[in-house]
Amino acid sequence: MAKKPEFLQLATDDDVLSIRDSLSFIRGKEVLLIWPEEGTVLTRKLDLVLIQREAMRRAIRLALVTHDPQVIKHADELNISTFETIGSSERGRWKRGRSNVFTDRDDRPEDAPEATELMPIASRVRVTESRAMLLRLAAIRVFALMLLLGVLATVAYVALPSATVTLMAAHERVQAEVQLVADPAATAVDVAGGVIPSSALRVEIEETGTVETSGAQDLADIPASGSVVFINQTDSEITIPPGTTVGTSAGTPITFRTTQESVLPAGIGLQIEVPIEALQTSAGIVGNVEAGQINTVLGPLADAVTVRNLNATTGGESRSMPAVSEDDRERLLATVRQQLQARAYTEIRPRLNESQFLIVETIRIADERSDWMTYSAQPGDVAATLSLTMRAVVEADAIDQQLGEQIAFVQLSSQVPRGRLIQLDSITYQCCRVLGVDEAGRISFVMNGEGQVIGQINSGQVQQRLAGRSTSDAMTYLTTELDTAADSTPQITLLPEWLPHMPLLALRINVRVVEAAPEL
Repeated sequence: MAKKPEFLQLATDDDVLSIRDSLSFIRGKEVLLIWPEEGTVLTRKLDLVLIQREAMRRAIRLALVTHDPQVIKHADELNISTFETIGSSERGRWKRGRSNVFTDRDDRPEDAPEATELMPIASRVRVTESRAMLLRLAAIRVFALMLLLGVLATVAYVALPSATVTLMAAHERVQAEVQLVADPAATAVDVAGGVIPSSALRVEIEETGTVETSGAQDLADIPASGSVVFINQTDSEITIPPGTTVGTSAGTPITFRTTQESVLPAGIGLQIEVPIEALQTSAGIVGNVEAGQINTVLGPLADAVTVRNLNATTGGESRSMPAVSEDDRERLLATVRQQLQARAYTEIRPRLNESQFLIVETIRIADERSDWMTYSAQPGDVAATLSLTMRAVVEADAIDQQLGEQIAFVQLSSQVPRGRLIQLDSITYQCCRVLGVDEAGRISFVMNGEGQVIGQINSGQVQQRLAGRSTSDAMTYLTTELDTAADSTPQITLLPEWLPHMPLLALRINVRVVEAAPEL
């Protein structure tokens, strides 16, 4: 076949009217009627006759896919092709059907006898009807035919037209911010007062923390060492005993002593180099002086010799070790307490049910003891770090979010205009912004709720009000009497399109209420 046929799958509850309605959308094509796998339809020969006539009126060639022997027999009498499968229908040849089911008088064989010729030999002889009787019968038949056609036309005019009305209900979003109080002493929800019960959860946990110590313990300083040159200012030989003191002259004197006995040759300007080390009072890094800064002789040789250090003294070191201070203990205790509270949060959360919400601001240490604390060192002890292992009982308050949602829902519902309804599946809640916790443990917090509100449209009532109205009156009713969205226009689709008014039967009006796109 040149063109692929249209497929029309029949259901077990289809009848002649529904099939003719389906054919009304098709013209000049080949249509394959497919019988249901279970059950059967259109078992009367008259059913196929009416469908075949409608098809011929629309220049449609019919074929059937069925296994029903009775339907196959009737189709064969009407010269309608039947097939066992859709595939065989695409390969086979389609017959051109006919709508006459009884032989017309003009189609009788030429040698068929007349009724009058059979009268002498018939078992029963019918009396010849008078001409007036025949005319009356013909008139009755014509009247009955006209009446039947009128009834069919009326039924078609009433039952066949259909309409689809598409509406968008009015919609808006409502929001509510509710301030609530979670009271540990409350036993039930107080909607008017905005109070819900709270519950305390306890957990006993242990944590260890470590900090670097900030104290220091001084140790003996290491004295700097070097050498100086003594210069003779006399003509005599001078003995420089060990322990001779020399020093700097600028600022606070830094003093050194000679470490061995030396003899300075006689003669002005003669010199000798002698090793020195810093005295205890000048020990540490202060004894590391630059070259030329040691220029003073202290003691009985001060008038006989002068002194200079040609090189810097080195090796002086001030020593101290890190140690534990009282501040370190307090700082470490605060750190471990924070660790206990953070650990408690992770320990308590798995114990909450799906609707409970843990108030982080209420996490607190309920019980701690000195015998539950073990420090690794005491104040004054030399140590680079200080550790604390501590056990404590930690408490936190939780609220049941569903209880708060009950109060928030009441607030949302109070904002819904009369005649409209809030969509339950559109409601969302946000919990919980804590405002504060008083001495009695009452938690003040804020919960937010938001939901979509839509107008109510009674489809059955709309069908009854629109039946039989003109399209202009119907549009006026839809735009003025119904709670539709302000940014939408109702749509009316008629079948057939030229129909000047809405269908007379309310059931033939399909009312579709579409939802608005969600607001972001």
